[in-house]
Amino acid sequence: MPLHLLFWGCVWFFFYLFFSAGSQNNTFLLWFSSIISVITITTSYVFISNLVPNYLLTQKYWLFLLYTVYACIFTLFGVLLTILLGYVFFFNLEFQNIPTLIKSPSVISICVLFIITLVSGLKILIYNYRALDEKQNLKNKFLETQLQLKEQELKFLKMQIHPHFLFNTLNTLYGFTLKKADEAPDMILRLSNLLDYILYQVEKPLVLLSDEIQHIEDYIALEKMRFQQGLVVHFKKDLYQENLQIAPMLLLPFVENAFKHGNPIQGVLKIDLHLTTTETELVFTIHNSTKKQKESQKGIGLDNIQKRLTMLYHQNFQLQTQLRQNTFTAALIIPLKND
Repeated sequence: MPLHLLFWGCVWFFFYLFFSAGSQNNTFLLWFSSIISVITITTSYVFISNLVPNYLLTQKYWLFLLYTVYACIFTLFGVLLTILLGYVFFFNLEFQNIPTLIKSPSVISICVLFIITLVSGLKILIYNYRALDEKQNLKNKFLETQLQLKEQELKFLKMQIHPHFLFNTLNTLYGFTLKKADEAPDMILRLSNLLDYILYQVEKPLVLLSDEIQHIEDYIALEKMRFQQGLVVHFKKDLYQENLQIAPMLLLPFVENAFKHGNPIQGVLKIDLHLTTTETELVFTIHNSTKKQKESQKGIGLDNIQKRLTMLYHQNFQLQTQLRQNTFTAALIIPLKND
C-alpha cells in the first residue's frame, strides 16, 4: 500500500507539472490534476484487478478487447467532462484562458492511457514473475519428491541380499551348535559382521573397497561352512591402492547371485572372482558353474543390480553377462572415487 500511495502521488505531481505550462491558476491545476488522477487510478485498478487477470491472462482476448474499448470510452468521457467543468467553473466560459495543453483532449487522454498501460504492463510482469517462481517451486518440489523416491528405491535395492541366504546360514549354524562344532563361534561372528554391514553401513553413500571385500570374504566363508566339500571358490584381487571407495553393497549382490543361481557340476559348485582396480576404474568379474541353458533363467538378482547401477552411475558403467559351457559370467566396470 505505501508503494501504491507513493506511485500515485508521483502520477499526480506529473499531471500537475505537465499541464501547468502556460497557466498561473494554481487552484484549477490542483483540482484538474486531482480529477485526472482519480480517473487514471480508477481505470488502472479496473485493468489490474479485473480485466488483466480475468480476461487477458486467461486468453479471453475478445472480451478483453471489448472491455478495453469500454474503459477507453469511460476515460475519454471523464477527460471531456473534466475539461468542460473547468471551462465553466474556473474560466467563465472564456476558452482562450484555458491552458494550451488542457485545450487538447487527445493530449490528456494519451497521458492518462500511458499511465494505465504502464500500470497494466507492470501487473503482467509481476504476474509472469510469480508464475515463473511458482513453476520453479513446483519443479523443485517435484524433483525433491523424485529424489526421495529414488533414494527409497536405492535403499531397497541395497537390501537385496536374498532371505534364503540368512535362512540357510541360520540352519547351518543351528546344526553346528547342536554338534558343538568349533566353527560355530566363527560363523556367528562373521554373520554378525555381515548383518551389521547390510543393515547399517548400507546407509553410507560410499564405503572403502576394503570393507566391501572383507564382507564378500565373510559371505564366502559362511557359504563354505554350509557347502563343506561341495564348494570351490577362488577370489583373486589386484588392487591399485587400499583407500578406494565404492557404493556399499555394490559387489556383494553379484556374489549372492552366483550362489543363488549357480548349480553344482559333478557335486561341486565352482565360483571364481577376480577384482582389479586401476587409478580410475574397477573391474569385477565373477564366474559360476550352472546347468541352466537359458540366460533368461538368471532370475531378478542381476536386474536389481542393473537398476541400482543405473541410479548410481547413469550410463557411466559397463555390465555384461554371458552363459557358455555351463558357466555363467558377469563382468562389471565402474569409475572409482579416491579419498
